[in-house]
Amino acid sequence: MHNFFLPQVPTNQDILTASKRIAPFVHKTPILTSSYLNDISGAELYFKCENFQKAGAFKFRGAINTVSSLPEEVLASGVATHSSGNHAGALALAAKMKGIPAHIVMPKTAPQVKVNAVKGYGANVYFCEPNQKAREDKLDEVVSNTGALFIHPYNNYSIIAGQATACLELLEETQSLDYVVAPVGGGGLLSGTALSAKYFSPITKVIAAEPTGADDAFHSVRDNKVYPSVNPDTICDGLLTSLGDKTFPIICDNVSEIITANDESIITAMRLVWERMKIIIEPSSAVPLAVVLNNPEKFAGKKVGIIISGGNVELGKLPF
Repeated sequence: MHNFFLPQVPTNQDILTASKRIAPFVHKTPILTSSYLNDISGAELYFKCENFQKAGAFKFRGAINTVSSLPEEVLASGVATHSSGNHAGALALAAKMKGIPAHIVMPKTAPQVKVNAVKGYGANVYFCEPNQKAREDKLDEVVSNTGALFIHPYNNYSIIAGQATACLELLEETQSLDYVVAPVGGGGLLSGTALSAKYFSPITKVIAAEPTGADDAFHSVRDNKVYPSVNPDTICDGLLTSLGDKTFPIICDNVSEIITANDESIITAMRLVWERMKIIIEPSSAVPLAVVLNNPEKFAGKKVGIIISGGNVELGKLPF
């Protein structure tokens, strides 16, 4: 079934094609600045605000790119995935826009706000135990019962090409960034970001930001082998997954380094954005700013793009 997706690492043309394909569906999100955050970081920061994206996160780019690139007969039985959060909502919305069914497997511990969003887009939700094996087993069952096409949350080149369009827009609107910093969980956003920088702004280095309580990508890249994410312990619920066999090599080849930040500094960064920029971001989105603030010697005097990955946060459970 997988031959319906982009068959190789996205080229510059694949990313430009994705950008055109999704333009009618996505928000071209704003790039915001904060003189206060520039002052305390000593850097010139440009925030690409995917918290304003449809479904509240960058994930909608990959989902709508993938669904829009597939032939109608492949989509007739709908699409399926497993996700506790933003990919679930993104794929559900993309399916709704295309008028096809969506079947979403979610752990029974998923935040209620995210479950409500997925159901609100008209998707069928199936609950499972909160572990990887249970998610995959339930997904297999759903796919065999429905004939739906499984769309992986990040380990899929069509998804990666869609996610790359956020950095493409950032690079088109800002001149000669020294760095772009993006969070890393499964690596879909980071892979796309790194490819866009490589093709469209080769002087720009890409740095990954990862919570210390879920630093499997840091160890995987350091040792050149994929370590699974085992019992991650971080407030960043969007960054708990392991790298995939498609995202890992792209990251190894194109990301200059992975820097970790602890939850305390992530919460501080998140609160700064809420208070100073007056925008709602989720904890996973605050890791890049935490990394910049924790490493002034690296970023001082530099032009730095920061990808704010999403804003889906449970307002009743804020960490501050």
